Amino acid sequence: MLQTVLGHSQVETGFLMTPWPAVVAVMALVAGRLADRVSLALLCGIGLLLLSLGMGAMATLGNDASAFEIGWRMALCGAGFGFFQSPNLKAIMTSAPLARSGGASGIVATSRLMGQTLGAALVALCFHASLTNGPQYALWLGCAFALAGALASGLRLLPYDKQV
Repeated sequence: MLQTVLGHSQVETGFLMTPWPAVVAVMALVAGRLADRVSLALLCGIGLLLLSLGMGAMATLGNDASAFEIGWRMALCGAGFGFFQSPNLKAIMTSAPLARSGGASGIVATSRLMGQTLGAALVALCFHASLTNGPQYALWLGCAFALAGALASGLRLLPYDKQV
């Protein structure tokens, strides 16, 4: 999308994508510190909500978007992903008994790979459905999945007897 639709070079595209991983690194540190004091479900929900907002904002980019317009959207996605990642991993790893930590780690790795594989297949499906609007479809789909995850995390905040 950045190269084909917006006409940026490969180098420009790399710089325009840099805010996402840079902000992930910073927010992962912040979320990691907060994870000892704040509900993991709350942190994960906030992170996924931010990611959903960022992906929705990316999907609404116009063909004349400036570097700033792209950059803040990438940074918002990175903030959401970074805020989600550390608390989510902590929730998974601390839910398993110490003797099963290797198995929990394997489940994390398998889940990550399955998510990457399914995500790539769904993005390909979006591009197959529409070559011109495929990037927007893929971003809206990612937005919907992140929002669904945020809602699921929010449900974990309910008292146990009221959970669905």
